[in-house]
Amino acid sequence: MKQSATRLRTLSLGLAGLTLTAALAACNTTQTPTEGTGTTDAPADSASGLSGDVLIDGSSTVFPITEAMAEEFQIANPDTRVTVGVSGTGGGFSKFCAGETDISNASRPISTEEIEACEQAGIEYIEIPVAYDAISVVINPENDWATCLTTEELASIWSPDSQINNWSQVREGFPDAPLTLYGPGTDSGTFDYFTDAINGEEGASRGDYTASEDDNVVVQGVVNDPNAMGYFGLAYYEENADNLNAAAIDDGDPSNGDGCVAPSTATVDDSTYQPLARPIFIYVSAASLDEKPQVQAFMDFYTAEENSSLVSEVGYVALNSEIYAKAQERLAARTTGSIFNGGSTVGVRLGEVL
Repeated sequence: MKQSATRLRTLSLGLAGLTLTAALAACNTTQTPTEGTGTTDAPADSASGLSGDVLIDGSSTVFPITEAMAEEFQIANPDTRVTVGVSGTGGGFSKFCAGETDISNASRPISTEEIEACEQAGIEYIEIPVAYDAISVVINPENDWATCLTTEELASIWSPDSQINNWSQVREGFPDAPLTLYGPGTDSGTFDYFTDAINGEEGASRGDYTASEDDNVVVQGVVNDPNAMGYFGLAYYEENADNLNAAAIDDGDPSNGDGCVAPSTATVDDSTYQPLARPIFIYVSAASLDEKPQVQAFMDFYTAEENSSLVSEVGYVALNSEIYAKAQERLAARTTGSIFNGGSTVGVRLGEVL
């Protein structure tokens, strides 16, 4: 798959892109055209014959994958315009269930409340897994003590009633240093999954931390504070690995490796990075598929296994052939609804539930 300089610039999620990305996230309602859209570099006539808009919003975690897919799709179909917004998973579903978008990026399954909102609005949707991710707990490179944390320690830090504000309270031997926390906002699917996996309930979290739907705000906070901790998806960690470290996680299960397991494509693929490995999704409107040929074509492109290199290119773990085939079957058969019915995906194996 062609890797253009445009995408490398677009998907640079490090500190150089903070100003633009933070502005977009603060706006929280703006859908951003992918770079490469327009007629400057495109031929006058579209060889595919496709034209029109594809409107997408939602998860910042899924954004890099969808952005890469959108750019390549537009190269092949220059008369189409794919716009990708970043409102968080919850914000994206609010727009999707109001009929404002064709596709919603989601780093967790659609919730019971969102299912009801879509039903009330008459929005039918098809749920498509697109990749695996690993929520990464990140620390400043100067932090040489919290290189491995247990899930119990993470729960003690992030639980709703936590009073921990110093590293010395986390574990005996940790330094007497203030603990500063950064993380996603409550509209984020990453927030929902992390709180479910660590605290046992979606949304159960302390509130006294710096929250943002823009993962780059979390990056900047941890980079600038030796005593800070934050969490977000694997792609954002890998894009900023020169400035951040990821703590290994010990879930207490000896079957998942030798205690401390770091987030990586390999440990997600072999299921040893637990419980913070997860599937991520897109949801597409059935009406948009039927009424807009460009949406159908984009979904065919997105779910084609030959384009899975784009998933790996932006730092996520591609699905296997079996799951790609099942996703394509759901799309072709117009299998609407969610296989999770508002439930959790902690510990889920997609091949089994599909």
